[in-house]
Amino acid sequence: MKKISLIILMITSMLAVDATMEIVKSVKVIPKIMIKDDSIKPNRHLSKKIFNLLNTDLKISGHFNVKNNKKHNEIFEYTALEALGYNLFVKMDLQKIKKSIELSVELIDLNLNESVSTKIYRVNSIKKYPFLAHQIAIDINAYINAPTIEWMNRFVVLSKTKNAKLSNIVIADYTLTYQQTIIQGGLNIFPKWADKNQEEIYYTSLQGSIPTLNKINIFTGKKQKIYQSSGMIVCSDVSEDSSKILVTMSPFDQPDIYMIDLKNGKTTRVTSYKGIDVNAQFIDDDTRVVFVSDRSITPNIFAKSINGGGVEKLVDYGKNNSSCTTNNNYVIFSSKESNNEFGHNTFNLYMISTNTDYVRRLTANGTNQFPKFSSDGESVLYLKQYKNRSSLGILRLQENKSFLFPIKINNIQSIDW
Repeated sequence: MKKISLIILMITSMLAVDATMEIVKSVKVIPKIMIKDDSIKPNRHLSKKIFNLLNTDLKISGHFNVKNNKKHNEIFEYTALEALGYNLFVKMDLQKIKKSIELSVELIDLNLNESVSTKIYRVNSIKKYPFLAHQIAIDINAYINAPTIEWMNRFVVLSKTKNAKLSNIVIADYTLTYQQTIIQGGLNIFPKWADKNQEEIYYTSLQGSIPTLNKINIFTGKKQKIYQSSGMIVCSDVSEDSSKILVTMSPFDQPDIYMIDLKNGKTTRVTSYKGIDVNAQFIDDDTRVVFVSDRSITPNIFAKSINGGGVEKLVDYGKNNSSCTTNNNYVIFSSKESNNEFGHNTFNLYMISTNTDYVRRLTANGTNQFPKFSSDGESVLYLKQYKNRSSLGILRLQENKSFLFPIKINNIQSIDW
């Protein structure tokens, strides 16, 4: 068990990464929008939370110039708002709070001087109000035909460690405002979404003597044992069609990368190395894998074909490139850029292409961990430690913007989006 703990500790630290992006973006005019909360006083405590999160969602999209309006019962003339340069006006009214929520939302296009949409939004649980705000933002964004922000409605899954022998699996929204424990009891770590529809997850359980990779349906609770391996087993990525998974296992003392074909149960050893190979990710249409290895003494990023052949070193920069996330032929990795023996070190994020010499620096300071591409590859979620503050970060790659959400969770072991 001591050996297992040491390897898990190394993988967790190797999975370690604000938000200055060195690109030049063409100037574009974005619509100016105002949101007004017309909810009555008894409902205003919750409506304020929805109002604030909706404003945040629209700002994070990068597609709106958002003007906050916190005054209630103020009368707005459409022509006056239009004269001030506003293009869109949204009125929201929280109508029902019991076990569920009903929220009426009217969208007014000031350029047309008319109401273009009135919808009732519902969620079946009060604590799910973040997803209500996210869906409203998605619909407003769709009205102006901007690039989709559907990723806002996707779950995040994470493992929260309570002590050395206890870790729970939790699902959340992308801001971590909503959180729901789905697996508890024992040590449950390294959750990974098993499908695009986010109905099932893989996770590693260390409740018995042999580490076990399980799959569970988060809605029905149906559980399936996938594989067991002495030493350790961790699922790090899933193929585009969900038929194959990449896992790190150590049946022969040191951890290597394996691929499991879920259709026929065939297991293929992808790497064979006397040191440590971990955290494999599919790239280039699932024909190759990127992984972290200590082949160059300190952790670095390497790649190879899933069908064999040589290993290629992808990064020549940094002394400790200790994590990676991929989206087709793009790789984001973290790089240690300080050497503070007694305090926090700086880990910055970089993005590279496997097809060209393209390199893009994404971060500027702090210790940033667990970078994850969104499903569309346009955003990156990560955890940040800076000046003794913990935050969840969102990088909007095309919009050249980043946002930080202060969080009080210091015990996140692993996260997936």
